[in-house]
Order: sequence, then C-alpha cells, then structure tokens
Amino acid sequence: MLVWRILLFVAAAAFAVLPAAAETPDVALSKLIEDARAEAAVPGACTATNIDRLVRAFCEKRIRPGVREYYPLFGTREGDVRSGYDIDVARAVAKRLGVEPVFTRVNAATRIPLLADDRIDVIVATMGHNTQRDGQVRFIRPHYYQSETTIVGPRALSVKDWPDIAGRTVCVTIGNGSNAQIVSHNARLMLFDEAGVLPGQLKDETCTLAAQDDSFFDYYFIEPAFADRFEKKFGFAQVPWGMAVARTANSDRLARALDLISQIFLRDGVFLEIARANRVGTTFLERQQATWKRPDCNTDTGNANPACVLPALNADLEPTLFAARVMAFEKWVKATTGIELALPMLKTVPAWSLFKDGVVNSLILVAGALVATLLFALVLGALQSSRSVLLRWPARAITITLQSSPVVLTLVIAAAVAHTLFPYSSAVAIGAAIVALGLMNGSNAGQAIAEAMHTLRAERGSVQGRGGIPTRELFSRAVSRSATQIVSFLINAAKGTPIASFIGAPELLSALTDITSFASGRATTYSLLLIFYVVVVVIVVWLCGRLQAWLEHRQAAA
Repeated sequence: MLVWRILLFVAAAAFAVLPAAAETPDVALSKLIEDARAEAAVPGACTATNIDRLVRAFCEKRIRPGVREYYPLFGTREGDVRSGYDIDVARAVAKRLGVEPVFTRVNAATRIPLLADDRIDVIVATMGHNTQRDGQVRFIRPHYYQSETTIVGPRALSVKDWPDIAGRTVCVTIGNGSNAQIVSHNARLMLFDEAGVLPGQLKDETCTLAAQDDSFFDYYFIEPAFADRFEKKFGFAQVPWGMAVARTANSDRLARALDLISQIFLRDGVFLEIARANRVGTTFLERQQATWKRPDCNTDTGNANPACVLPALNADLEPTLFAARVMAFEKWVKATTGIELALPMLKTVPAWSLFKDGVVNSLILVAGALVATLLFALVLGALQSSRSVLLRWPARAITITLQSSPVVLTLVIAAAVAHTLFPYSSAVAIGAAIVALGLMNGSNAGQAIAEAMHTLRAERGSVQGRGGIPTRELFSRAVSRSATQIVSFLINAAKGTPIASFIGAPELLSALTDITSFASGRATTYSLLLIFYVVVVVIVVWLCGRLQAWLEHRQAAA
C-alpha cells in the first residue's frame, strides 16, 4: 500500500511540473473579448482618461479602420460604397469583435500620423511591414497579405535592373517604404499622394517609370490596352503586409485581439475567401493557411513563434558616422523644450548624400540664375535699345512673351528643349532651370535698362543736340540708372530657384522631398529648407546691395 502511495505521489509531482497545455487562439480571444466587455460595462469606465482602446471599442460599439480609397482591388470608393480586400478584412474584423467599422480615408503618407493622433484605431491600408516602421507602429502578426515593389514602364524602354534606372525619374507615392532603395540607386523621385494616379501618369507620358506594389499593378495589366504598352521591368523588396495599431500601452489589448483574429482568419481561410471574392492573388494566403493549421502555430502564442510568423523586411538604412550624436541631440531638444525635432537627413547615408547634393546643387542653381539674369538683362536691354527695328522688335516680342508666361510653363518648355538636345541628367535639368529663371527675370531687368536708355537719349537730345555721349557710355549709364530694378530681379531669381524642383532639378527642395518620402520629420525638414533659403537670399540681397551702390556711384560720377 505504501508503495502505491509513493508511486501516485511521484506521478502527481511529475504532472505538476509539465507545462500547461496551450490554449487555442479561439479560447484566448473569447476570454479577452469577455473581459474587455465586462470592463466597458462598469459605470464610469467609458469616460475614463486614456481608456484602453479595446474597451473603448466596446463602449462606442465601433472600431475606426484607416483604409485607402484609390487602390484597385484593395480599397476603392464610389460614392458611399467602399469595396476591396482591405475593406472586407476590416469589416470581418469588426464583425468578429461585435462592433461596427467606421472608415477613415488614409494614404501612404497619412496613415501613420492619423494613427498617432488617435483619429483611427487600426491601419488596414496595404502597409508593408518593415524594420523602419516597427519603431512607429505596432504591427499585427500574423500578416494578412504579401507583395513586392515592381518597376513598370513602356515595353520599348530597355530597363532590366538597377543600373538601368540611374539618372532616371521614377514616379512613386509619398510614404512608400521602397523609396529609399530607389533613391540609393541614383534615381530621382516624382512624388504623388495616391497610387491610383500612377497608371494615368504613365499613359500620358508624365512618368516614364513608376514603382508600386505588384498587387496594385496586377489590376491594370488585366486591361489589354495597358498591357500592350507597358510591362513589369523588375521587382524587389518582398514585404509582408500588416494591420497596425498605435505603439501605446492602451493599445496592447486591441493588438492582442487582432493578433488572435488574424491567426483564426488565416487558419480557417477567412482571408483566403475574402481575397478570392475580390479577385486578389491567393498563393500567399494558401501557404499561410497551411502554416496556421499546424499544431505548433495554432495556439494562443503562435504569433510569437518565429517558425510561424514572417519577419519584417529589413529596411534599415546605413547610418551616418554621426547618427548617434544626432539622435542624442534630438532627445536633448525634446527633454529640454518638449519639441519633437527630427533630422532624418543627418542620420542615414542615403539621406545625407541627398542632402549634401541638394545643398551644392541649390548653390549652383542660385549662382547660375543670378549670372543668367544679369547676362540676359544686358543682352535684351541692349537689343531693345537698338536703333535697328530688326533687332529691337524681336527683343521686345521675346520680352513680352516671357512676361506673359507663367514661370512653371517657361521651366517646362526649357526642360523639354534641353531634353530634346541632350540625354536627361541632373546637370541638364539644372541648366534648363538656370536658363528659364535667367530669361524670366532678365527680360524684366532688360526692359528697365531699355527704358533708361530711351530716357537718356531724350535728355541728350534736349541738352546736347545730335552729338554727345558715345553709345557704349550711354548704355553703361542706362545700366547704372536702372540699378534698383536690376537688383530687384536678381533677388527675385534667387528666391525663385526652389521651383526648379518641378522639372526634376535635384536642388535642396527636391532632395528634401525625396528624403521625407521614406523618412519622418517633414515639419523639421521643411523648416530647415526655409532657413537655408532665407540665409541664401539674405546673402544675395547683401551682394546685390553692394552691386547697386557701385552702379549708383558710377551714375553719380557720370
């Protein structure tokens, strides 16, 4: 009898040390929802400050997904009717929680800021899960889709790999995680808010190349007319898509609930059926269904099992040598002033390279615009002052045309002519911008010189008859007399240089726009841009003041 008691005691002790059997995600989700509903029913809980977001969803009987409205097959809107894979995923999640979805429009640039501002509860908007974004949001795992970025362009254009896009402009959307990789291969970016405009920009040849998720372009390649003209050149950056919530403590239980729902929906084929209903590719979801049916994954801890979940795409950029000091400075500013300072252009090698080139190119552009303005002013002023009708009237016609044309149109025409004569390059774009800015401002300054010349001739005729001052000296005096107008248009040329980014000139505005397309800190970045141009214009004003004083001194001496 004693022996049996000992054996029973040993067996009980052995079972006691065995790990408890893992719960299924279904059981864990039911407990989580039940607890949150119970909390929401407690008097005063729904009006508490910093309320738990899962509890708030049950208090308000709604969840606020951020979705896209201009992304075929995944998120579109016609009137009040929304459709697409992401839309149906959000509806299915809301139904599982027993609440109503209240949709908010987002795009690649606004989805994370709207989440941070608590204007949405969850992002369901074709967002790739990469290591850069891990610090900004809390991604839901397992992932609900996967894609890669693809470069699309005309069939006649020979582009096969990265070396072929160097020096070319690629149309992308702001906030696309692959923008940094495109920039790192020496391509320029033309930025758009919505992916839905890219096919139209390709068709009307505004864009030669465009980059976006392959899942997005799959919809357009169904159209025979689009498929006849364009093709996928190459793909890169295979990335899983994830729903995401705010990286705050009061979002933890909502994130946990969405993790469990995603496991269940993958295992039971809910995501798969939604994809089929929306004509979305299902290969990834079929593989994931097999994964989440496995016993080691089909548990309440499956989303933390590396054998079950997919890793985030490694999108970390090479840091600069002084990145650590920059981040320390940002933290010090926040601790001291409470201001969220972000200096992305100083923290990664691609951004730093763009920033340096942008500063140098901007200074070249300003100097070139000043010289071109002065030269065109002297040439057009001399021609309009000529006694020859054959020289005077064409110069006046050119001046009137330039004065009547919008600056942007003059830039576009100058760029089109330059690109017809020379292969596209950054130098060609900068050169075209210098010529356009010089012509626009030089024509106005030249008119001022011509008017001063006519005044001086009239004065000479009344005082000295037909003899008098030689033409060269008279022209010199006319330039001196119109010093104020010349200086004004020189300053105007310097202030107008940022508009050169419109034609792809890689000056500082263009560089910073590229940087903010794959990094945060837009407010700080553009504040620095303002400071840069204020300093540049102040220096130009000082130099022009010296020039004006010299010209006026000559006028007085004459």
